[in-house]
Amino acid sequence: MEKKSIPKIKTIFYSPISWIWNSAHYVRRACYDYGILKQRSFQVPIISIGNLTFGGTGKTPLTLWLSQYLNSKDKHVLVLMRGYKGKLENSSGLITSGKKINPDPLEYGDEALVFARRLENATIVVGKKRSENLSFYFSKVGPDVVILEDGHQHIKIKRKINIVLFDLLMPLELYKVAPLGYMREGFSALKDADLIVLGRANQVSSEQILSLKELLNPHLPTGIKFAEIAFHPKGFYNAASDLVCSVEEIRGRKIVCLSGIANPKSFHKMLEELGAEILVTESFPDHHFFTLNEINSLLSYAKNEDALIVTTEKDIVRINKIINDDSIVFLEVDIRFMSGEEDTKEMVDNCFRNIY
Repeated sequence: MEKKSIPKIKTIFYSPISWIWNSAHYVRRACYDYGILKQRSFQVPIISIGNLTFGGTGKTPLTLWLSQYLNSKDKHVLVLMRGYKGKLENSSGLITSGKKINPDPLEYGDEALVFARRLENATIVVGKKRSENLSFYFSKVGPDVVILEDGHQHIKIKRKINIVLFDLLMPLELYKVAPLGYMREGFSALKDADLIVLGRANQVSSEQILSLKELLNPHLPTGIKFAEIAFHPKGFYNAASDLVCSVEEIRGRKIVCLSGIANPKSFHKMLEELGAEILVTESFPDHHFFTLNEINSLLSYAKNEDALIVTTEKDIVRINKIINDDSIVFLEVDIRFMSGEEDTKEMVDNCFRNIY
């Protein structure tokens, strides 16, 4: 069998599965639209940050930015998330940011610990039964606003704003519903979107940005806003969150890249652009729980080469569970708007004016 015939055969076999998958999501949304299934409402704004695709699009840094913006407006934020791969994913758990606690990533998942470390006035609730968990904790927490992280498919909860993220580095031909492509559901789900955020806009041409917009526009509500963001490196920190190395100081330094994230190539590219000398890249599956042997083998190599092991903010909370070494640092990343920041802030501010 010639290799060029394989994609056509896969398309023939996968197309019915893709159609069934997409149809199930379409019917589910329609049931909520027509009131057959009921959404739960809460007396505070609910803001969803989600996507239509699998993998990393930047939901965590955008959720951090939005939470910090709301904190600056003296709002107590409740971040409602799944706690992926944590033991509490199938039940529930709560973390309050700023308190001197040491929650376990094995229990809560890595992302929840990132939010707890970075936010000043927030509560993080984990567990995949988002609606039930919010109902249970709502009166106990008394939030001013709820951020539904990775929430576009969680339509059981009524929301004021739906923010949908897209990664500009993803090839357009992959925008097909699984298993034909990388989409969780079809473009018809964009009818519920209020804001489209295009990530990694600094890493692509204006033509690529326009091409994605042209792909999305036929499926979007009239007058919907776009925002474009870039991921901005802040510095290199140890597990105690002490600055070890500035962005400028990493230039020319030998490093070993270690990550267990959905898009390691973007992480590597950012380090290359900062001028680091990358000796080795070790990439594991998303949310991978590292073993001591995996870390020690890299540590031995790094120390022989007088190199730093550089990982991500989500990875460090899992690594720190098994080892704490000064040679291991993480790159802290924030977002910067290239366009649409004022529109985004105005939309968020307006959601407090008419609470349903």
